[in-house]
Amino acid sequence: MKKTLSPIGNSLGLILDKPLLEMLRIERDTELELFTDGNQLVLRPVRPDPRTFDEIAEDIMARHAQMFEELAK
Repeated sequence: MKKTLSPIGNSLGLILDKPLLEMLRIERDTELELFTDGNQLVLRPVRPDPRTFDEIAEDIMARHAQMFEELAK
């Protein structure tokens, strides 16, 4: 998809189409992160991580405890 910037007051803005916003679950109040590596501009929604790494690891260990015991033999 190619886009051009649109004038908004003394600035320029990028208009995002509704299907793209819906696909990314971006709404008017969604916080967005914007950064660049010097060649490209990246825009992404900020999503809170619901679990820590330790919580995820504990869940995996609990769900697959028997398999890990068998592999350890």
